[in-house]
Amino acid sequence: MTSSRSKAARVPLLDPEASKRAAETASVPAQLAELNIFRVLLQRPATAKAMSDLLLSLLFGGDLPDRHRELLIMRIGWVTGADYEWTQHWAIAQERFGLRAEELLAVREWRASSCFDPSDRAVLAATDETLETGTISEATWAMCERALGNVNSCIELVAAIGTWHLVSQFTRGLAIPLEDGVGSWPPDGREPPAAL
Repeated sequence: MTSSRSKAARVPLLDPEASKRAAETASVPAQLAELNIFRVLLQRPATAKAMSDLLLSLLFGGDLPDRHRELLIMRIGWVTGADYEWTQHWAIAQERFGLRAEELLAVREWRASSCFDPSDRAVLAATDETLETGTISEATWAMCERALGNVNSCIELVAAIGTWHLVSQFTRGLAIPLEDGVGSWPPDGREPPAAL
């Protein structure tokens, strides 16, 4: 597998000033315009706006607990080999949402880890099943219903898995490079053995 650092971007990034202007025109938050993923997305402003709205609606103020969302994002990054996604959420999950590094690393082999309670395990199982088969089994769905406790959280779980799988496909398909000065596959540079 080749890391994001060693690939050439398939689409040139907008320069920072052009990205800021495009973000303002498209009503995308200025802080997103600084990210390489949006420096590509903003070349198609309607798509950038739609992605911005979707990502922000799931990141802030949703029904799915932050912990569960960040665990499933990190699992998707690992399983699909999305270095950009793993790298971005390595920092976000810890700094903004309070997860510990050991928990994030444990998503690599979550079934063997003692870091996760039954609700975490239900979310991670749903994530793996969706990545492998495109759906969630009845047994896992029942675990998610018990763990999350309400229909809105279950809907958001499926939406979050689909959204961050899309982000993985987008960043890998367009070979979006990591931001300058950011190391690949933090904290130890270990890459997944294979990617879906």
